Amino acid sequence: MCELMGMSANVPTDICFSFSGLMQRGGRTGPHCDGWGVAFYEGGGLRCFHDPQPCHSSAIAQLIETYPIKSENVICHIRQANVGQVSLANTHPFSRELWGQYWTFAHNGQMQSFVPMQGPFQSVGSTDSEAIFCDLLNRLRAQFEQRPPLEALMACMADACAEYASQGVCNLLISNGDWLFTLCTSKLAWITRRAPFGPAQLSDVELSVDFQQHTTPNDVVTVIATEPLTSNESWHTYAPGEWRLWQGGNVILEGRLGLTDGPGAEK
Repeated sequence: MCELMGMSANVPTDICFSFSGLMQRGGRTGPHCDGWGVAFYEGGGLRCFHDPQPCHSSAIAQLIETYPIKSENVICHIRQANVGQVSLANTHPFSRELWGQYWTFAHNGQMQSFVPMQGPFQSVGSTDSEAIFCDLLNRLRAQFEQRPPLEALMACMADACAEYASQGVCNLLISNGDWLFTLCTSKLAWITRRAPFGPAQLSDVELSVDFQQHTTPNDVVTVIATEPLTSNESWHTYAPGEWRLWQGGNVILEGRLGLTDGPGAEK
């Protein structure tokens, strides 16, 4: 399986510290050596980096680790290929334009014989993940001609996610730059950092930071990851079927898919 990482913050924030831990799992402390990618939102723009090489030894990843690109919404992915060959076209996160916004998507899991809805959004690569993303966008475009109210949008997305979860493991991150949608069907964790800030120690590499030295009392930063990235902080675990919509580092909507027996349920 792959690993996910996302960030939602109320001020532009870099991910250098968290990414330093995640990239070690891309072939050094973890088996996820089949490519990686990261997407940063900057206003209405989207800055993406992808590499089919192992993240821990990628020169591009080393740039992301040291160059403080600041964003309020970030999606990262390190891949362990199970559907689709190792290639640039198959690296997450995937992106498309919908309703005048860039949407990005990253997925951890595997679908069995998934058949996407036909529509204007089509896959470029050969992963089940990109097929899910295109299916979701085709569903949204078919149901709403223009961007709908947030509650109606989330209801439609939750219905679609329930169908995906019934066909396989489907942990995912989605953003349009305004918010970050997160779904867990098997494994996902989160931590929200706010004042009073303190020190943090990464689990996968000898690196620590005192966030008090790099923040203001008003900052709120939430990091979501497949596995906790630090060893000295209390992370919260998603329940199977739980989805959360993050904006500015806080949850603004949440719900449960009610998974008990489907393939996406915890075993």
